Amino acid sequence: MSRTAPDARPYATPVVGRYVHDMDAPAHSMLGLAPLTEALAERGVDLAGLLAGTGISPEAMSDPQARISHRQKIALFGNVLRLTPEPAIGLIAGRRQRLSDFGVFGYAVMSSATLADAIAFGIRHVRLAGPVLEKSFRVEGDTAIFEARDVMALGALLPLATEFWFSSIQVLTEHVLGREFRGRQLLLPYPAPSYAARYEDFLHCPVAFDADVMQWQFDASMLGMPLPNANPITADVCASFCSRMLEELTEEPALVRSIKEACLNSMSDLPRAEQMAERLQLSPRTLHRRLVDAGTSYQAIIDGLRERLAIEFLERTDLSVDEIAERSGFSDVSNFRKAFKKWTGQTPAYYRDSPPGSRTSCRSPPPSRGRSQRPG
Repeated sequence: MSRTAPDARPYATPVVGRYVHDMDAPAHSMLGLAPLTEALAERGVDLAGLLAGTGISPEAMSDPQARISHRQKIALFGNVLRLTPEPAIGLIAGRRQRLSDFGVFGYAVMSSATLADAIAFGIRHVRLAGPVLEKSFRVEGDTAIFEARDVMALGALLPLATEFWFSSIQVLTEHVLGREFRGRQLLLPYPAPSYAARYEDFLHCPVAFDADVMQWQFDASMLGMPLPNANPITADVCASFCSRMLEELTEEPALVRSIKEACLNSMSDLPRAEQMAERLQLSPRTLHRRLVDAGTSYQAIIDGLRERLAIEFLERTDLSVDEIAERSGFSDVSNFRKAFKKWTGQTPAYYRDSPPGSRTSCRSPPPSRGRSQRPG
């Protein structure tokens, strides 16, 4: 994907996010949900009651690698709607979002050259952030349009899910821009709630209810606006890495796919195998056995992600080895150097300075699917 600032024409055809349609697959990150539980806790709603009947553990709510299914997320929203004393809780909680929690995905969005780049990446890779509504983006004339569709028939939960998403997008866009963001109008396909006047306070644009579509419209001239944290090289590395990972995940077993998607959300704090097993609601023994059946191991998955991301940064950016270590999931740079030497037979500095043809890797080819491999 080009990171050059685009004009409006490439977006005449909508950019559409890709989704997992299995209602019970662990497809959703917990990232972004903590502001919702925190806002409810401040209003006297305890976490145990909020999670009742969802199958989500209290520990998962603050865990960036934890994964839940569409069905679990919808159950959580149902509890929010039932328990909250504040009808505008979705708008309020959305304003508390932090883009910096989103790992490689967050690095790519924040370091994009322009708002158009950030939006295009966010929509194409929205699956990494755990969507409920199906989202797309396009430009018509001088109007840029975010559009969402309720593909899950959320019913009474639609206003809550919509408010939480649009409020989150509003504040995250302001983080990316480093300034206030004002849209032209917001069109929503449901009746105005009793607190409808508060929408404009949170979303900074006129709102029309009972519309035929769900759209957030803004001035397309903003798309070419340079971003304050722009680093096109870093953005390109992160975007390319995420794109390839998502493409490869479609060909991999569901368990391997779930682990990789969870890790992509927060490379800086990767879980142990036992922790991942708990997040996926498996025993450690079952996790290892199923990975062996898939022809891999938990450690091989983690090492593969770290190695590939480190090589991307070494080959394509001027980031220091310390910075690359952090972005590759290492808290100690000496451990990163040892691991990189084990993977490639070379130190990070030597690898970066070597001609491409002389670079080697000590990693053995992965076994074919179905062959046994000792768990890492």
